[in-house]
Amino acid sequence: MSLHYLPAVKPSAIALGTIFNHATELAIMTPLFGQTYQRAKTANSKEEFIRSKEATSAAVAWGTSFLGSAMQSYGVGALINATGTLSYKGAAYLGALIFAASNAPTFFNEILIEKRPLETVGVSLVAKLLETVGLSVFMTWWGTRTNPFDYPGTNRGTPLGRTGFRAE
Repeated sequence: MSLHYLPAVKPSAIALGTIFNHATELAIMTPLFGQTYQRAKTANSKEEFIRSKEATSAAVAWGTSFLGSAMQSYGVGALINATGTLSYKGAAYLGALIFAASNAPTFFNEILIEKRPLETVGVSLVAKLLETVGLSVFMTWWGTRTNPFDYPGTNRGTPLGRTGFRAE
């Protein structure tokens, strides 16, 4: 596989998108880190805490969340670039499509089959909407193109134009 098939995304957009997404994930994982903090306070030594199950699970959760946030930020930025999305409305639609494709089935399953409390599902729903729709709008605001004048329709008119093609 050649890397030139992957759309270029501005590195600062990936970094800021990762921070945005990771902050949203950490808001959901706060109870896990709260338990870890309580365990650290009750541990007799630093070594005992580091070997504890809570410290290990918190480190794994933080690392996987960070890596997942970076990958999701690149993916959303690549989709924004590949689709030529330039407006906040288009970014919101794109984020809603990402949400519908990746998270909506999970929420229907949690509500209808697992019968989880609506408060739990609601908090998770808001976080996932922020991670998809919010991230798309945020990255559109920041800009994802490495060269804003280089977009897929360079020889065929602008993405803002009414017609897709320009007479040469």
